[in-house]
Amino acid sequence: MINKNQILQNSRQLGTLIGLFIVILIFWLLSPYFFSTSNLVNILLQSSINAIIAVGMTYVIITAGIDLSVGSIMAFSAVILASAMQSGIGVPIAILISLIVGTLCGLSNGLLISYGMLPPFIATLGMMSIARGAALLVTQGKPISGFSPEFRFLATGEILSIPFPVILMIIIYIAAHIILKKTLLGRYTYAIGGNEEASHLSGINTKIIKTTVYGISGLLSGFAGVILTARLNSAQPIAGIMYELDAIAAVVIGGTSLLGGEGKISGTLIGALIMGVLRNGLNLLGVSSFVQQIVIGVVIIIAVLVDMILKKRKK
Repeated sequence: MINKNQILQNSRQLGTLIGLFIVILIFWLLSPYFFSTSNLVNILLQSSINAIIAVGMTYVIITAGIDLSVGSIMAFSAVILASAMQSGIGVPIAILISLIVGTLCGLSNGLLISYGMLPPFIATLGMMSIARGAALLVTQGKPISGFSPEFRFLATGEILSIPFPVILMIIIYIAAHIILKKTLLGRYTYAIGGNEEASHLSGINTKIIKTTVYGISGLLSGFAGVILTARLNSAQPIAGIMYELDAIAAVVIGGTSLLGGEGKISGTLIGALIMGVLRNGLNLLGVSSFVQQIVIGVVIIIAVLVDMILKKRKK
């Protein structure tokens, strides 16, 4: 039997999906170019990087944490990847190195939070500065450009007319959903977000789980850095600025509670698509990037207010 909490959560996700269709309808009516095949594909491509980062952010926020370092980790992983390829290291090994770097940054966050007892906000804020500074140091503030067609296929290639980044995004979401819903890691992640102390007393190694969750966030930030580098044919040490805001927005809009213990990967995907549609539609209408930031901020505030209202109803 479905309980009241489940009904409210499902209702919110349905509302988010309806919201996506409404936003699509509005931009379809306002711009004749919005509903073209090329633009819809462009929206998916633009959304893919934020959507991948948001998967890791979903895990983190379900534990009642936050990760402000995802954009900086993405940039640091990207410049490590580019530096490795320019030094003659093969593409697969260079990608592996960059993913390891991203994962280690994430694990460092987790260790500082779980064992160093630092608040997630402080630990990840520090990592945001460290990773960004490291990216600038490695490159001396200059982009690294010019990569092989083999590597660029990750962003420009297609399989059955579906862009390869979109395929990678779908695979990541399927895997993340299975892990969250079908494994002990997923169940423990929800349990920690619901009540960390009770989880610890019930025998769950909360420190290991939280460290792992932040490691996943770092890994996926590194993965996003690989795709962005392939798309731009350049690794930018200043890339990823404000990406943490977009990722948090996608997660919250998708129905994951900032208070922890609730959230769905499918909801995050809807939230990321809403973000992508908003940015794309506003660009088509000629709205400045400054106004777009205001719109995104308003959307985040509304999403959090809805979350707080639903939390009160559950009580």
